[in-house]
Amino acid sequence: MLISPCRLYRASFRPITLIQHPLPRRLAFAAASHSHAPTTQDDNVLRHVFDSQSFWRSFRHTGGCIATQSKGLFCNRYLTQPQGFLDFSRATVEKCQRLVANVVGASTNKERCSIPYFLDRLSDSLCRVLDMADFVRSTHPDSSWQETATQAYAMLFQFMNVLNTTPDLKAQLEAALGDPEVRAGWTSEEKMVAQILLKDFSKSAIDLPEEKRQAFVNFSNRISQLGTKFIKGMRPELPSISFQHRQLRDVDPLVLQHVTRSHLTGVSIPTVGPVAITALRSMKDEAARRKLYIAGRSTLKSQLQTLQEFLQTRAKVANLSGYRSYADMNLSDKLAQSPAAVHSFLAALSKDNESQTQQEMEEMLFLKKLEKGDEDTSIQIEPWDRDYYQTQLANKQRSRSRRPDFLSAYFSLGTVIQGLSRLFTQLYGVRFEPAPIAPGEVWDPGVRRLDVIDEDKGRIAVLYCDLFARPGKSPNPAHFTLRCSRRISHSEITEASISHPNLDPMQVINDGMAISHNASTNTTYQLPTIALICDFEEPSDQHSDSKESALLSFRNMQTIFHEMGHAIHSILGRTACQVVSGTRCATDFAELPSVLMEHFAADAHVLGLFARHWQTDAPLPYEMVAERLAIERRGQGVETEHQILLAMLDQAYHSDLPLTMEGGFDSTKVLQDVWDRYGSVKEPRETSAQGFFGHLVEYGGTYYSYLFDRAIAGKVWQEVFDGGRHGAAIRRERGRRFRDEVLRWGGSKDGWSCLAGLLGDERLRDGGPEAMAEVGKWGIKD
Repeated sequence: MLISPCRLYRASFRPITLIQHPLPRRLAFAAASHSHAPTTQDDNVLRHVFDSQSFWRSFRHTGGCIATQSKGLFCNRYLTQPQGFLDFSRATVEKCQRLVANVVGASTNKERCSIPYFLDRLSDSLCRVLDMADFVRSTHPDSSWQETATQAYAMLFQFMNVLNTTPDLKAQLEAALGDPEVRAGWTSEEKMVAQILLKDFSKSAIDLPEEKRQAFVNFSNRISQLGTKFIKGMRPELPSISFQHRQLRDVDPLVLQHVTRSHLTGVSIPTVGPVAITALRSMKDEAARRKLYIAGRSTLKSQLQTLQEFLQTRAKVANLSGYRSYADMNLSDKLAQSPAAVHSFLAALSKDNESQTQQEMEEMLFLKKLEKGDEDTSIQIEPWDRDYYQTQLANKQRSRSRRPDFLSAYFSLGTVIQGLSRLFTQLYGVRFEPAPIAPGEVWDPGVRRLDVIDEDKGRIAVLYCDLFARPGKSPNPAHFTLRCSRRISHSEITEASISHPNLDPMQVINDGMAISHNASTNTTYQLPTIALICDFEEPSDQHSDSKESALLSFRNMQTIFHEMGHAIHSILGRTACQVVSGTRCATDFAELPSVLMEHFAADAHVLGLFARHWQTDAPLPYEMVAERLAIERRGQGVETEHQILLAMLDQAYHSDLPLTMEGGFDSTKVLQDVWDRYGSVKEPRETSAQGFFGHLVEYGGTYYSYLFDRAIAGKVWQEVFDGGRHGAAIRRERGRRFRDEVLRWGGSKDGWSCLAGLLGDERLRDGGPEAMAEVGKWGIKD
């Protein structure tokens, strides 16, 4: 999942995946093929760095790095100790105040011409602290680092809210945008930066009187507090419930080995988590399934009160900014642009998905009637039946295949990373090169550093891989942009030399972090710095009976391909302005590269680049993958419908209903109305599942984005990469087309224009409800 970075006036956030997105499933596939995969010394080292713990321990301190003094977290000169985060924040505020003065003080056309440049530097300075602090407070295992990162984040967040309501900044930007002579001196990127930031200003009640601007700041701070409170409050009203032993006889005993048992009360199992999921999939007793389903989707009343205040406060912020609803405000800079366009997309997608959903419901109903031995026409599929009967159908298909699932033996973590490097070399001409770790550079000894090397430009990015589980670490996979790409101007270098004559100007400008200089063009860039987070089981480093390599399930292999899709967007979206760099594009366009990578993860020629047995080195028989995909495809229609319902609920919650609903806002009734109107089954009246919908906090009217990008990714896979046929998935000309039309632009080009160019479809270029509906008609083709 993408961790979206901040722009100038938007705090970054850390989404928590609480409602699992479905992963792609495909039936069509190319013939199994072991693709040509040239190896180099670096290529082999790359595999060993992840697959051999002993090799990694010796490698991480190589490269002549014998210093013991900390170089700072991420090699940031401020972050040699936790207190450094506060020093970093204070220095950043001072720098930002100077940049603000440059913008506000611009009086000539020449000075106004530099306004986008100074605003971009202002954004870069703020985001460096906010994005790093957000990452550290949620990922670093040391509480002292977490605490100072939280303080630094709060300091910059408050300062950003002040900037958010500074009328002089908006006035100067508007004046510059309104002057043709000034605009003529801007690059296309600078024009996009100016337009983006002006839209952000328009969401900030900046034209209102001081009293209302202060109300906006107060509301914004309250939203941040309530969002955090809501995420932390996601727990069921009943943590566990009891069942009679006979009701659980179909559940795997290994799953139940640690649950509480009593002769008086029976077996007590948790209402949420892995045990509850397994029980819902395997309990034959329908009454027991119903009981567990309802308990697992019923939250505390206090959680619903938090959600109500959260949604109502968002609605008030939107009204203050001149918008009818929060969705209207939040969608104004997205590809969708309006709630009406989102509804056009969801309606078209729902219609496309209807026949598959109906077929799957009929298959489940047939099994239910067969199991009950009853032809009663009143029998129907209930919400608590779905997981159970889908599991039964999948088990029947597995038993027919009679082939055990040993896929993980072909996916050691090292070979998967090696395969990604080979794939990116084939498509884009970039590869991963393992790098030693400087003292103090990483937050855990298990973190690997990869330098990203372009075959023409040299080192273009730094990628930190924190892929193994540890106590207290979030289990949610994520991509964090710690710092974006940005071109460093000659005037900035001169400025740093004058202000800090005793220091290397690059140390001043980039806080000690990585840069690249091209002597032939005399240009200098700060390198994008990225962190990938997963929670794979760390292997043993004993060489006796246990394996040393971490073996990934097929699902985990898909996950790392997905996250690496975000990373390659950050890496190749190398723009001069950081506001539009990499993944800093419209939210409903940002998932396209990552979802597309899931198609690559299931392609025979791509798997042929790397998938070999960890012990025998035998290539992966693709028939095993094809069988797995066919099994996973079952239930895709019902799961897509579920995601459509969640997207519709997100739209309803961020409409004007929180402030206008007759009889007062009732989030449970809104959920029931959505399910009653659009769902194949109705939600039980006893539940309050919205209390677990954590994505409401981060998406705010844009939850449709994942479905939207899945539909686009399926179209791109078929149209640009020919569905993987004839090795198209590893051809440089196909990768170049996707890179040139989409990845290289970051957010500096309108997403609809990117799609129109990529697919050769001019109907898409202007966007709007018609284009959104067209994407919906493509359906989810995994």
